[in-house]
Amino acid sequence: MTAPTTTEETPVPDPGDRRPTRRFGTLALAAAVVVGLLLGYAGGLLTPTFTRPGDTSAEAGFARDMTSHHAQAVEMGLIAFQQGTDSEVRQVGVDIATGQQGEIGTMQTWLRSWGLDPTGSEPAMAWMPDGKAGVQNGLMPGMATPDEMAKLRAAQGTELDRLFLQMMIKHHLGGIHMIQGILDAGGEDDVLKVAQTMKNTQQTDLVNLQNALKRLGG
Repeated sequence: MTAPTTTEETPVPDPGDRRPTRRFGTLALAAAVVVGLLLGYAGGLLTPTFTRPGDTSAEAGFARDMTSHHAQAVEMGLIAFQQGTDSEVRQVGVDIATGQQGEIGTMQTWLRSWGLDPTGSEPAMAWMPDGKAGVQNGLMPGMATPDEMAKLRAAQGTELDRLFLQMMIKHHLGGIHMIQGILDAGGEDDVLKVAQTMKNTQQTDLVNLQNALKRLGG
């Protein structure tokens, strides 16, 4: 006697379900961030060591301040990837997180190759042509306040998507201002090349961020 067989129905995707799929799992994302950081370190090692910017140089100030600026963008990007509901927002978030983590690696490698500490004696933005004019309430241009970061972490759904886009637009605008400062100051060719690449990338990001915000009604 043949045992009755059962068939398990394959769920049919709901055409109205527009929930985007994640391109990266949590472990893959962590690996991507680490790889980005390592690649950044490797890129930084290519900087010639026959010239060594000093502790109060524009190059050292830029590397230190932009590392801190990037670190907040990495956190914001990871929040968008992990908690966002819009597929484009999540993708932009992970792209920014991995890309800027790699740039942090490059800048920290510069400092080590110059024989300098990750932190210096100069206050934030002292290296900029306009001095500390861009610092507000202790924050560099475009950086979110602790309250704003707490609000982003607590947000959900489309509210989080819009908030991330708004905050990252402001963050990138501030970052571009700082990058332009090192480009205007001149100096190390490799630093200027990396800075110009950062500026180009963030300008492209801005277009995508602004278009996504418009699409989401922000």
